[in-house]
Amino acid sequence: MKALAYEKAHKLEDFAIELVDVAEPSLRDTDVLVEVRAIGVNPGEAFFRGVRSAEPGGRVLLGWEFAGVVAAAGASAGRFKVGDRVYGTGDMTRDGCWAERVAVDHRILAAIPDRLSFGHAASLPIGSLTAWEAVFRDQGELPRDVDRVLILGGAGGVGSMATQILKAMTGAYIIGTGSRPESKAWSEKMGADLVLDHSSDIAEQLASAGIPSLDLVLSTAKTAEQIGWIAQVLRPFGHLSVVDAGASLDVSPLMMKAASVHLEMVFSRIMNGTAPEKQGNILETIASLVDKDLVVPIATTRLKGLSAETMKAAHELVESRRTIGKVVIEA
Repeated sequence: MKALAYEKAHKLEDFAIELVDVAEPSLRDTDVLVEVRAIGVNPGEAFFRGVRSAEPGGRVLLGWEFAGVVAAAGASAGRFKVGDRVYGTGDMTRDGCWAERVAVDHRILAAIPDRLSFGHAASLPIGSLTAWEAVFRDQGELPRDVDRVLILGGAGGVGSMATQILKAMTGAYIIGTGSRPESKAWSEKMGADLVLDHSSDIAEQLASAGIPSLDLVLSTAKTAEQIGWIAQVLRPFGHLSVVDAGASLDVSPLMMKAASVHLEMVFSRIMNGTAPEKQGNILETIASLVDKDLVVPIATTRLKGLSAETMKAAHELVESRRTIGKVVIEA
């Protein structure tokens, strides 16, 4: 089958992902084989392209957000049958979905609502799962006494879904951030009650809005650079949920607030074998919210065709860090 793959980690200016022939995926008992009809492209995948190289003689096949049609099922993958329309993520330790077909554990998939195209469905999985686990953890609800939530990066994929999920499922007051008129407008469209300019002093803007402190901050980017003012605006025993934690993240400024720090990694369940079916359940809930018009897809840029050219264009967009919503490639 055809797939977009590369051998050596590389920068965007040296883009080396090519359309090549690869072997068909091997099915495990719990897998389904999905014919890929659309994929979402994420900043995390662009990051891995820059740092992950193949073993000698091998190739790297990325991609962990897709929508498609079930073509075959393993012996223990009874939730879906051939012909079902599904959407979901994959497993970072396996080949990804930038291909004609992908093998994936059926427990982390869900059926696509009838009203959604493959392109729109592919815009939902990563942002939905990351946002849900970041704000609800494994409890399915916000921590106790969380009423004011700040989402840093409200116009991005995770921020867009977090805003919508919180608006649909909680009574929290949701504050987004954006520095451009279009990103502010998008955050408001997603349901934010207030949108602040993250290029200016957030603490001052909160004070001007009569908000003395925050119960929870969801940080989707540049957390290490912003930890000082986050600690300033977070209430004692508040919560910081981090999507982009790295070696440079120093949480000591939060010590005097006795704050809780939550780290989110969307592939944690499947990679550790910890109730991966919960992610399928989350996606089923998102599908239900879409059917009720409480959540809308976030595919703002839709490219056509599985090719090196469309993938390069997608990487250029996500690496600009100025995208709103999600970049999707439709096969």
